Amino acid sequence: MDIRSNADTTAGGGSIAGSEAPTTATPTGRDGGGRGEGGNKPKLQLPASCEPPQPGQPPAKQLVWIVFGGTGHMGRSLVKSILSHSDLVTTVGRVFETTPAQIATLNSDSCLGTLCDVRDYASVSKVMEKTLDRFGRIDCIANCSGYGVIGACEDQDEYEVRNQFETNFMGTLHILQASLPYFRQQNGGRYLIFSSTSGALGVPGLGPYCATKYAVEGLIEAMLYEVDSFGIKATLVEPGLVRRDEPAEITNSLPTWGHFLIKPASEAYSHATSPALHAKRMVQWLGDKQPTSAVKCAELVWQLGHCSYPPLRLLLGSYAIESIRDRLRSVTEELEDWKHLNFPVAPSEGEDGGKGGEGGEDGDGQAGEGEGGNIVVEGTSPDGGEN
Repeated sequence: MDIRSNADTTAGGGSIAGSEAPTTATPTGRDGGGRGEGGNKPKLQLPASCEPPQPGQPPAKQLVWIVFGGTGHMGRSLVKSILSHSDLVTTVGRVFETTPAQIATLNSDSCLGTLCDVRDYASVSKVMEKTLDRFGRIDCIANCSGYGVIGACEDQDEYEVRNQFETNFMGTLHILQASLPYFRQQNGGRYLIFSSTSGALGVPGLGPYCATKYAVEGLIEAMLYEVDSFGIKATLVEPGLVRRDEPAEITNSLPTWGHFLIKPASEAYSHATSPALHAKRMVQWLGDKQPTSAVKCAELVWQLGHCSYPPLRLLLGSYAIESIRDRLRSVTEELEDWKHLNFPVAPSEGEDGGKGGEGGEDGDGQAGEGEGGNIVVEGTSPDGGEN
């Protein structure tokens, strides 16, 4: 089955299933699209309703970004997009996979390279301080850092589960808590937090990872209510099946599927058709042929930083759209199937005619078990008083 889809398009007429960088024009892309007018493919563009920067025109303001996870799968593409649009950026690498000498090679007039462990609040705070010392302000923070273990819930030990929460949830919380005082004082700021389709789905083989993303989604949504009056905005970016498709002029040592550890299955979950091996089968099946382009996703995320009215969630890729839409449809159908247990049923005719009948009361004054009775709500007696 080819999971690439025509749904993988945007209002601008392009598709994030293609593989070329924004500055490259080719006769045809991996998504089969042809040239637009003037020999260039249509430029991917966020909907006009959010007032994104206009194609061919410089943004109204040069922004200063911090990109956590800037040396990873998605983060590196975002940093390149930011620099290609003449914004300023601090790119943050992970302390246990990038050396100070390696990160220093990224330094330039418009880019500051530094290292950080998002699990450590003090480490995150230093990134803020270095950025303010170098560029004088911070406008937009993107968190692309993340870590996951592929394996059955039962097979993942406490260390692996805690490490996922420390990185994905606590790392996001540390970034918010270290930067919110500055954004409040500045009366403005923006967060672009990379979540996942796993923040809306329960994916077999990714249970604890899904739990961390659910937690991040709840955190960001709650925070937005708290900080709206300070002019602070945030978007949860939910990409689905994103491949690494940067130009190959440099050696790429990153694993194809980013920072995921595939844990060997225990005997109970090791047979080939086990649902717990679903995520592992996806990795082996797709390889490096994920249908959604990291380069094009990065371009849209850059536009998010400059648009006037960012959405709460931005889904990227047809897999994200279709899977989350199906999930929401399933939830809605289940609510409709069971809602009768929680709302009073309309009284039937003759309900007051006697005791013990359908919808009436039995001899002890209790609601009968007929179709007309209502459920007793916890904490109250049948006559409406407190228990």
